[in-house]
Amino acid sequence: MDAISLEVFRHRCAAIAEEMGAALERSAFSSNIQERRDYSCALFDNTGALVAQAAHIPVHLGAMPRSVEAAIVHCAPFADGDVVLLNDPFAGGTHLPDFTSVAPIFVHGTLVAFSATRAHHADVGGMTPGSMPLSRSLFQEGIIIPPIKLIEAGKRNDAVFALIVRNSRTNEERSGDLAAQLACHQIASTRLVELIDKIGYSALNEGFVALINYGEQRMRQIIDAIPDGQYHAVEFLDNDGVGVEPIAIHINLTIRADMMHIDFTGSDLQCRGPLNAPKAVTESAVLYALRLLDGDDMPASAGVYRPLTWNIPIGSILNPTPPAAVAGGNVETSQRVVDTVLSALAQAIPTRIPAQSAGTMNNWTMGGVRLDNAPFAYYETLGGGMGARPFHDGLDAVQTHMTNTRNTPIEAFERLYPVRVTQLAVRRNSGGEGANRGGDGMSKSIQFLMPVTVTLLTERREFAPQGTQGGSAGNSGSNSVIDPEGIVSQLPGKGSFELPAQSVLHILTPGGGGYGEPK
Repeated sequence: MDAISLEVFRHRCAAIAEEMGAALERSAFSSNIQERRDYSCALFDNTGALVAQAAHIPVHLGAMPRSVEAAIVHCAPFADGDVVLLNDPFAGGTHLPDFTSVAPIFVHGTLVAFSATRAHHADVGGMTPGSMPLSRSLFQEGIIIPPIKLIEAGKRNDAVFALIVRNSRTNEERSGDLAAQLACHQIASTRLVELIDKIGYSALNEGFVALINYGEQRMRQIIDAIPDGQYHAVEFLDNDGVGVEPIAIHINLTIRADMMHIDFTGSDLQCRGPLNAPKAVTESAVLYALRLLDGDDMPASAGVYRPLTWNIPIGSILNPTPPAAVAGGNVETSQRVVDTVLSALAQAIPTRIPAQSAGTMNNWTMGGVRLDNAPFAYYETLGGGMGARPFHDGLDAVQTHMTNTRNTPIEAFERLYPVRVTQLAVRRNSGGEGANRGGDGMSKSIQFLMPVTVTLLTERREFAPQGTQGGSAGNSGSNSVIDPEGIVSQLPGKGSFELPAQSVLHILTPGGGGYGEPK
């Protein structure tokens, strides 16, 4: 396939995933999917190899191939109209709020591809509203769904559907979000049938193979441009929320020509708190960091994994064993893995690596009961400062690296929940100094009009985002609460808290590091 035909074909496939996402966004019930767009969609060939994805959430997309693999292993053979659902982090999932659906696509009785979606559901049970608790076991985090055919030959298993929905505090919202997620697979099927009608089945297969090979080619070019050698780095998470000790992530990168070996030997053992990252999440973070080195719109396909070999020690924080708590590994540990990979690469190609960004998704959840006794639950991530780049300042108050969600508009937030936003602002001068400044973090204050349970899973409260090439560090983040009497209390980076009505939660997110000596 010539270059122009391949590029057209790539965008045709990516457009199918984009349209799936647009349909999911419009038809979902929750603000987390509608407003924040916390979802991802992708297309796979008939063996389960990734061929295209939409520009959605990096931590979702990089780990999704493991979900498709698990669906095939546990649920084959498939029939037209099947849809598999799963969220088990130790069977293809990432953390329990992320529901992944996988559907085979048949054309004239032949299996030609798979479509997949992943959406973060705002509450799936567990210890605290929002299902991002300070847990010590997976069983405390919510309902666990192994790969299961929720729809079989076009017929939904209503009993299992009801069981899943019933395990959420907000079952009507779960019912709407899950139904929307399952339904958008029909779009992928329809569009792929139309594509085959235009180009033929043989051309489709040829295009899939070409996309996978092209992904491999581009990844080999990225690695080949890095000087051969061994590069080591270590970064630290603040703590796991249960203890106060920092958690070390070690990486050794070995580069030989166009091959790379990624070795996490020396990283701390899995922790008691929820900061453990399933292996698929760790792989996803490394892949994302490498894709940053491509100066163009790099295609995502199964081929990008071919030049990479791995050693992620079993039982470590980056490859835990069940029933380790993992709620925060997907959102926080993944960010630190990116920092660690980039720190190692900075030794090889210092002029291409930016300063550290905020390094946290600043997760917080709340839940309670309205005046009419109807329950509510909400989950949100907050942006921070982007690290300064070699030729540009960092951006202010933006989601960085492994997350790509939007901010919930204040108007929608206050309409849907018993809250009042008293401040939403750029945290001025929180970015690091340098020839190029780090981006500023943000400041958000939420007043609760009803008693609530709030959970925080935030990082970079102890270890600030570092500058590079002489740039200074950005400011670390902080969390506090103002009680109804106006008394301010500092909150730890991780924990659950019962707050009375009229309390105000105040979150300051980290700024990015600076790049280069200040002018």
